[in-house]
Amino acid sequence: MPDSPSRPRPPGTFRVGTIAGSDVLLSSSWFVIAGIIAVIVAPVAETAQPGLGPWKYVAGFAFAVILYLSVLLHEASHAIAARHYGFPVSSITLHFLGGMTAIEGESRTPRQEFVIAVVGPLTSLAVGGLAFVLRPVTPDGLLLMAVSGLAGANLLVGFLNLVPGLPLDGGRVLKSLVWRVSGNVHRGTIVAGWVGRAAAVAALLWPLAQEPVTGTKPQMFDWLLALVVAAFLWSGSTAAMSSARLRSRLPQLVARQLARPTLTVPGDLPLAEAVRRAHDASAGSIVTVTGGGIPVGIVSEAALEATPDDRRPWVATSTVARTLEDGLRLPADLSGEDLVMAISRTPAGEYLLVEPDGSVAGVLTTADVDRAFRESAH
Repeated sequence: MPDSPSRPRPPGTFRVGTIAGSDVLLSSSWFVIAGIIAVIVAPVAETAQPGLGPWKYVAGFAFAVILYLSVLLHEASHAIAARHYGFPVSSITLHFLGGMTAIEGESRTPRQEFVIAVVGPLTSLAVGGLAFVLRPVTPDGLLLMAVSGLAGANLLVGFLNLVPGLPLDGGRVLKSLVWRVSGNVHRGTIVAGWVGRAAAVAALLWPLAQEPVTGTKPQMFDWLLALVVAAFLWSGSTAAMSSARLRSRLPQLVARQLARPTLTVPGDLPLAEAVRRAHDASAGSIVTVTGGGIPVGIVSEAALEATPDDRRPWVATSTVARTLEDGLRLPADLSGEDLVMAISRTPAGEYLLVEPDGSVAGVLTTADVDRAFRESAH
């Protein structure tokens, strides 16, 4: 489905177009890495095409743009796969360390998780492989430099992204495999998260092994890059593990079990009388209804408490009730992540729970959901 063009962008990003139906955003950090790539590639461009002078930096910057176009193809493949399974994709962001595809929703099956994750590295390997095949027939000069650079960079990105640790694509592949074998998506995330942490440690220590393995002595830039990559891997894997631990407790949240008994009253009933009737009926919530008994509002607990006792006999119950707009009526059978997502879409203090036949099952408050979630952690 098409995404809304008015969707707000994250701070520090610039929209440069669309691909695969998603906004393409450039992070301000991209210009930093593009500048670094331009400086690093400039001497190579001068060697490939002598006499460039200052234009060698322009050539280096052009290579950075071409390189990130291949990163964009990597991310677009994620977006296309996600849309194939019905997940909206709001944006693709290119940043310092590559790219990120904002997929709304979580995979429902291990197969979906596997396909959405693996297409990215496979796309990079395909681009790198194609560039490698074209090298022998590419004319010398800047074009050969660009094709050779694309081949090496994409093959490296493809293989590194298959490292089986979160937040890398390979981590999601491992997550899907553990999920398939164990039947537990959260266990898959935890396993892939620990591997991601191990990868972070390996990235941090890489400069120590760089000279014995490659024969080149690590420079300050190598140490800085290792630190940035390690921090990215560690924070990403840790965040994924924390999220999995939280999500593992969500199935214990069932809307029906958290529903407060509800009293229905006409909207023009004095508030004091409505409160008295609710107390007598041991009801924890009040819903206003039309003359035909159709629910139209939920008494706000905050608004009720803010109304002084001496005013309650003189105000109608409807004055402290929130109109039942879209999103405030929820199925009583909602549970787990579906319940949390429904609440997140329409933030409110109270929600009306309804049975499949449309009858009122009770009122759900966010305070009760929060309390139940905290208790499930113990």
